[in-house]
Amino acid sequence: MEKKLAGYETIFIVDMTGGEEAVAATVDKFKTLIEKSATVESVDEWGKRRLAYPINDLTEGYYVLVNFQSEPEFPKELDRIYNISDAILRSIIIRKHA
Repeated sequence: MEKKLAGYETIFIVDMTGGEEAVAATVDKFKTLIEKSATVESVDEWGKRRLAYPINDLTEGYYVLVNFQSEPEFPKELDRIYNISDAILRSIIIRKHA
């Protein structure tokens, strides 16, 4: 039986204290991770933005929005990896309805 793909949107905020190279490496790491397990529809790097409130005494982060389609199990794994990654300040994954 073929598994049904669902549409998702994720936004993650990268800690910028490591410098531009560290931010680029983190963004590439997560883009590659998503590409391996899902079909990426679009990647929109919003870049450096002010945070709505300080997180770990930081006031700015690097925002990235990714739209993708995947099997329902993948977003749980992606969220787990976001949570154990020191470079990710905040993240959210939303299932889009058709």
